[in-house]
Amino acid sequence: MGQKDLTGSEKSKIVRYLAEGCSSLKIAKLLKRDHRTIKRFIQNSQQGRKKRVEKPRRKITAHELRKVKRAAAKMPLGTSLAIFQSCNITGVPKSTRCAILRDMAKVRKAERRPPLNKTHKLKCQDWAKKYLKTDFSKVLWTDEMRVSLDGPDGWARGWIGKGQRAPVRLIRQQGGGGVLVWAGIIKDELVGPFRVEDGVKLNSQSYCQFLEDTFFKQWYRKKSASFKKNMIFMQDNAPSHASKYSTAWLARKGIKEEKLMTWPPCSPDLNPIENLWSIIKCEIYKEGKQYTSLNSVWEAVVAAARNVDGEQIKTLTESMDGRLLSVLAKKGGYIGR
Repeated sequence: MGQKDLTGSEKSKIVRYLAEGCSSLKIAKLLKRDHRTIKRFIQNSQQGRKKRVEKPRRKITAHELRKVKRAAAKMPLGTSLAIFQSCNITGVPKSTRCAILRDMAKVRKAERRPPLNKTHKLKCQDWAKKYLKTDFSKVLWTDEMRVSLDGPDGWARGWIGKGQRAPVRLIRQQGGGGVLVWAGIIKDELVGPFRVEDGVKLNSQSYCQFLEDTFFKQWYRKKSASFKKNMIFMQDNAPSHASKYSTAWLARKGIKEEKLMTWPPCSPDLNPIENLWSIIKCEIYKEGKQYTSLNSVWEAVVAAARNVDGEQIKTLTESMDGRLLSVLAKKGGYIGR
């Protein structure tokens, strides 16, 4: 009997038996097959696939190549087919199109940034001028972050050794939910993180109550009078933060006027705590880590936050002078993170 006579089920069994340490002779006896058939299948399997022979590319002229280059620059997110069609170049297979494009470009994700119009840019410049001489070691930078069970993208990829199977990732509808986390950084100190109660939507009232139960009772009240006098509280322009209710409530707590930092619209790149969130997410989702419960992902956030040392936080808060200068240099434009 030849190798082709082996059924798919038999081939699967051979692989399983080999993994269990069985010899080819024992497998032949278990499957009641000729020993030579089993050995031939194992030998052919171990040889792997034959090396692919590269076929010569369909040649395109230098003029066509220049057209493709211009089209790729105009269509940065276009497919290879769309780029070539825009140049009226037909009959080129996908493998050849991609090979040609790889010589002049590489696949990258589109950058994500907030929509900044002229008014936004002017407000960013005004903000930078206003706080240019501020002592940023006295500013408390705050923000919320939502963490899910599966990570920011819900998927992961990495290097898998030959002969190894890719690890299994759980599939959940709607990502399995997430945890909303609030924290702050000032000078070289991390405030929090604090967990927003599951199911609570942060409106003005719940946001203020949350600050009362966490930030004010657990951290702020322990500070000296001189610290409270000099501290500047920063929050972004989320509706629950910037509402009249929240502003009045913070004023009653003594955080008003110059002690409450005004914030330019659409400017997450200016808030150093966003970099802290990136550090924490890289830690809790490293190697494609997934979580099975909201409590487990929260515990991971707490552990990752504890590992962020004061020097890392100080580096972030001391970057503010450079960020303000970048805003002015770019005339209120996006500066990145």
